This record gives sequence, structure tokens and C-alpha cells, in this order.
Amino acid sequence: MTKQLTWRKAIEKVLSGASGAMHYKELTDKIIGAELRTELGATPAATVSAHLTTAIKKEGGACPWQKIGRGLYVWKAKAGISPDAPTIVSTEDEAEEEQYAVVSSFGMFWSREAIEWSASPQILGMQQIGAEAVDFSKQIGIYLLYDGREVIYVGRATERPLGRRLYEHTLDRLSSRWDRFSWFGLLPVSDEGKLGALPDSFAGTSVIPALEALLIEALEPRQNRKRGDDLAAVEFIQKPDPEIKKKLVKQTVDAALNKL
Repeated sequence: MTKQLTWRKAIEKVLSGASGAMHYKELTDKIIGAELRTELGATPAATVSAHLTTAIKKEGGACPWQKIGRGLYVWKAKAGISPDAPTIVSTEDEAEEEQYAVVSSFGMFWSREAIEWSASPQILGMQQIGAEAVDFSKQIGIYLLYDGREVIYVGRATERPLGRRLYEHTLDRLSSRWDRFSWFGLLPVSDEGKLGALPDSFAGTSVIPALEALLIEALEPRQNRKRGDDLAAVEFIQKPDPEIKKKLVKQTVDAALNKL
């Protein structure tokens, strides 16, 4: 087995070989696809983003890559940028960093059927295919229930976390009316896949863009030209509870045995 590269070396290999600018999520996907890293942790895209921004802050103009837009990076030598060109951090960049301190993670249109429901269900998600799964059952924030694509309920998970609140909706008056859900969480996610503590407070300047991005992402209004891009870095895709597959296998085996 080929020895995996450090995150820094993997970033350099992919970004220096790119034909143009790359978003750090695309960069992460390329690193994973090329198997340059096999130990990904729970938040590989966030790890890549942190390496990119930290290198720029520490190395300044000596950093071999340049940030040219929100989440976009380019290899200086290929883009014709002077190796010593200073990196200009805009107000938008700073606002972006503040945004991630409010909504830490979210999931869109997750399937109700992919969860083994109980009073303490596993609400599993991955930042990228191949990354370690994170259990969001203890996440706090807000959630939406859907009947198809229609939002039928908006709720909050505070005293009772996300997993418990969703479980309650499998038993209450809404139990037969929803098949999917979206959620937006405030607890940070570590690279080890653990949920952290809720910050004591949030700056008003970060709450406003967070609310705007959340509403755009959740409601998809027609007149907004873009989705809630401020939340793009922290989206998780759903991973079905392994217990679901075990049950299906057991049912298949039992059905086959009954035919004998």
C-alpha cells in the first residue's frame, strides 16, 4: 500500500496540477479520489480549508497558492501571479469565517427511511464519501419536515436534541405526513467526529448572514440568484443507519428459509 501524503503535500500535488482555480471542496474530492489520503477524519473538506487559509496567513506572499474568491484557490505559478504577491484578505473573507462560527453543519432532504427510529436514534452523516461518519442525534438547532418537496413543519431542537425531536414526530400528529427532513446545527464538529459545546454567544455581524444563508438554503426562493453558499463548507450527506441494512438482510434470509 502506497504511503499516504500529508495534507499539505496532497494539496500541493493536486492544486499545482490543476488547469485553473479550484474550490476547496473540489480539491478535497480530488485528494480522496486519487487516494492521496486514506485517513480522512470526519471533516476532510474543513481540514483542507484550514490548511489553505492557515498557510496563507503564516507564509503570506511566500505561500505557493492564492485565494481569488470565496473558497477558490489557484496555484500562483500557473496563474502567472508573482510568487511574492501579497494576499489581500477582504471583508467578505472575514465575514465568511464568522459565518462558520454560527451554523456549524447542516443536512438537506435526508430520508426518514434511512434511520432506525428509537428514543435515541443514530442520525448519521458524512462530509465526503469515505470520511468518518458523524452522529448528529445530539445536535441542536432548527429542522424542517417535508412531504415530498413541501415544507410542512419548522421546529427547533434545544432542550431536546435533533434525534429526540425527530423521533417524537414519528409518533405525533405529523407521523404520517413527512418523509424527509433538513437540519441546521450549531454545535461544532471536530475532525474526530465529535460534537463540541455551544459557544456562549454569537456576534450580531455573523448571525445576520447566517440567517440569510439558512433561509436561502432551506426555502430556495426563486429570485435569489444563488443558494446559501455561506453554508456550503459544512454540508453533510446522509449515511443510512447500518441497522437498516442488517434488518433487510435478515428479512431476506427469513423469507428464503420460509420457502424451503
